[in-house]
Amino acid sequence: MNAQHYDVIIIGGGASGLMCALTAGHRGKRVLVLDSSNKVGKKILMSGGGRCNFTNLFVEPDNFISTNPHFCKSALSRYTQWDFISLVEKHGIPYHERKHGELFCDDSAKDILKMLLDECSDAKVQIHTKCQISTIKAFDENDQSAYRLKTSLGNYSSTSVVIATGGLSIPTLGGSGFGYELAEQFNLPLKARRAGLVPFTFTDQTKALTERLSGLAVDVNLHTDSKKQNISFRENMLFTHRGISGPAALQLSNYWQAGEAIEIDLLPETNTFEWLLELKKTQPKALLRTLLTHKLTKNLILELQTLYWKEQADTPIGQFSDVLLKGIADSIQCWKVKPSGTEGYRTAEVTLGGIDTDVISSKTMECNTQKGLYFIGEVLDVTGHLGGFNFQWAWASGVAAGDSV
Repeated sequence: MNAQHYDVIIIGGGASGLMCALTAGHRGKRVLVLDSSNKVGKKILMSGGGRCNFTNLFVEPDNFISTNPHFCKSALSRYTQWDFISLVEKHGIPYHERKHGELFCDDSAKDILKMLLDECSDAKVQIHTKCQISTIKAFDENDQSAYRLKTSLGNYSSTSVVIATGGLSIPTLGGSGFGYELAEQFNLPLKARRAGLVPFTFTDQTKALTERLSGLAVDVNLHTDSKKQNISFRENMLFTHRGISGPAALQLSNYWQAGEAIEIDLLPETNTFEWLLELKKTQPKALLRTLLTHKLTKNLILELQTLYWKEQADTPIGQFSDVLLKGIADSIQCWKVKPSGTEGYRTAEVTLGGIDTDVISSKTMECNTQKGLYFIGEVLDVTGHLGGFNFQWAWASGVAAGDSV
């Protein structure tokens, strides 16, 4: 047997690629992982602020976005969050739960990467980094080496090829369009791609406001302003020099369409109008900005005052008309702003869209029209919410392919 021939070659040494490799390797397959970076797992290492939000306790199909919302169900049901948690516990990695069922390493994301690499080593998986691929060609399906690859490290052949190259997000960590280019080579349909889980940017007067409030985090309910779908997320929102970020903004970015406004509820636990009417009765001599300090920070209140009651800034609340108070309450609970765009792939955590799942087996991740060619992870038209869901899709899709190759 040619020393350069493998049962399966996996392109991409990220979360899904390594999971697929160790799964296939433990089945006795001869596995090679090729990665263009100088080391594998870079996005694993930077995820979760270096602590790796590796899965979530509450994984449901509704946590994923796809043109075909049913596609992810098979893989997720066969390799669950509990399966990955068992692997983490088997390796003695300490972890903890944060809000919304998010699981993080106690120490470092390096623990998760080491676990995957140790499993790959046990399964005799070979990993080559700094490898540029020039061509991948398919041969007759009766040929034992159905695919031949020309690379900067030499030529290889394999029975199966798994594409685990991720999407366009964070190109400094290896994000590229290689998987999409390969799909086009094999005449596979693609869904439109755009940056997801990404901060919003502004170019109007809102940008100056966000610059002044930069660094301030607020618990909000953030809504799309779309008649087609009313999506909302209750999380922290962070003001930045360029716009707004934080979990609420990142989550909403997956559903926002260019040109749409978004609505910010700054007091999601309060019926603001009723509260202000009560204050008008009980503390009529107080200034509104003083009363709001019980619920919002001073800097944010001053910005809202400039926007919505500048002329009454030094007027006691008892002299405010109910109509004016209703307008202020509505503005606080439905502060409408229109992003000019997002920060794009440079900082996006994921790529929305990708390879059309209609041509991929939901059970095996194999291409229906090209025997022996598999696609897993982010390169597919499946995107998870923030909170460990994209990692769980990487693990589940990787195992699905690893069990099939």
